[in-house]
Amino acid sequence: MVPTMRELSGWSLGTLTATYDERDVMLYALAVQAHATELELVYERDLRVLSTFALPLGLWAVEIVDRLGAYDPGQALHVSQGLTVLAPLPTRGNIEMSGAVTNVWDKGSSALVEVTATSALFVAIYLLFVPGVGGFGGERGPSSAGSVSEREPTWTTTVVTTTDQAALYRLTGDRHVLHIDPDKARAAGFERPILHGLCTLGAVVLELARVTGRDATSLVSLDARFTAPVLPGAKISISAWSGESTEFVASVEGLGTVLSGSAVFS
Repeated sequence: MVPTMRELSGWSLGTLTATYDERDVMLYALAVQAHATELELVYERDLRVLSTFALPLGLWAVEIVDRLGAYDPGQALHVSQGLTVLAPLPTRGNIEMSGAVTNVWDKGSSALVEVTATSALFVAIYLLFVPGVGGFGGERGPSSAGSVSEREPTWTTTVVTTTDQAALYRLTGDRHVLHIDPDKARAAGFERPILHGLCTLGAVVLELARVTGRDATSLVSLDARFTAPVLPGAKISISAWSGESTEFVASVEGLGTVLSGSAVFS
């Protein structure tokens, strides 16, 4: 049965057990620009897992929603990402997750679809913007978050992505054609294949941990909003503000803000 947009809210996506090992953990770290000198991220001897590694693990739930037929997945945009870490991820093992569509909001001409992947170790929330499927009489939902602090940033730093980064990151599990196929990317209106939003996010959070002096594996919560796609090879400028959480804005020259949000490290 193909659900309507109204019926999609609350839809169970079943369960999935993700199996991974140290190789997957190290590959992910390298794909989000861990340095060879950060041995705890790239060397099995004393390996620890970046908290954002949970995000590609939970992406299966979004892929199932895309296949339900309620909307055209080619039109859906990943616009927001949440993560709550309940316990450190092991360097290898089997993680059982359940998935559900936890909310569908009617924005008039469009809809927002909230997909949640839950495990004993983390809760990951993916928000999708889907044009052309609104007007079904659902709740409008929350408004967009306000702007970050108007104070001067506490820290500024940069991430220089590589031209090969999307090709590397897709090996962590997200093999969408827009990240590798030039013809498909041009047909979608992009100059060339774009970087995965979760790759940009992982790289920004890792650099944020470095510049603030935090342990990159100690992230306990994350809330981020994607506002523009990044091309591999782009230089990303990051401003961050201290507080109960670390607020951040990432921008690319000529594009403006591409990513913003807040992170909490333990």
